[in-house]
Amino acid sequence: ENFPSIKKISGLDFSNNLFDQISDLGVDFELEDVLEINKVGSLFVVKTNYNTFEAKTVVIANGVKHRTLKLPNEENLIGNGISFCAVCDGPMLKGKEAYLIGDANTALQYALLLSDYCTKVHMFTLTDKLFGDEMVIDKVNKKENIYIHKNMSLIEYKGENKLEGLIFENTIDKTKNEFKTDNVFIAIGQIPQNERFSNLVDLDKGYVLVNEKMETKTPNIYAVGDTRKKEVRQLVTACNDGAIAALNIIKYLS
Repeated sequence: ENFPSIKKISGLDFSNNLFDQISDLGVDFELEDVLEINKVGSLFVVKTNYNTFEAKTVVIANGVKHRTLKLPNEENLIGNGISFCAVCDGPMLKGKEAYLIGDANTALQYALLLSDYCTKVHMFTLTDKLFGDEMVIDKVNKKENIYIHKNMSLIEYKGENKLEGLIFENTIDKTKNEFKTDNVFIAIGQIPQNERFSNLVDLDKGYVLVNEKMETKTPNIYAVGDTRKKEVRQLVTACNDGAIAALNIIKYLS
């Protein structure tokens, strides 16, 4: 709801539309993991887990990854009860109770989305405050099937190969509470993953530093979207970054 001309659309539909549009333009996709980038002469050598590519310019647009709680057995339970995407997995909980950890905009938006599918949404916050847009907070507070459990810190997942429950500790009185559930959505922030590019770009808390052209300290390497240091991370600002970088690349290649 913060993208001009689009009144309402899911993240999944928006990304699918982008993919279809770019595919129609004949852009080739290589679904590979970039391991490193090195400068060799006037070219950049991009090494992936499958191939090596050469390019005159590179745009780093790898976004960020979900922050986890780093609890025992967490990695094993991701996809087996632990989810980071209410848009993707929320519909599967229709008619059930949902559990959500987080206290900022993403968590608030997830709570609203899940409340349309689920009989109850249990939202656990680390403090007694919600951090986000006042309009969104107001919507959450008015939803009768969203229950906010304040001052709660998750300390243990129950279950080996499939989530069976959650154990929380109250941050005030240290009492423990167990909830039996086969689902939990974690929305506690995101972290950049740019250390692999640190030989060519400067980082600030993991985020890539760029100039007004979206160019890094290494000429012809650009960074756009959530991966770069910026105050506002929204679709509209990511598109702005991409347009600026693309126009400067076209100018250089011409």
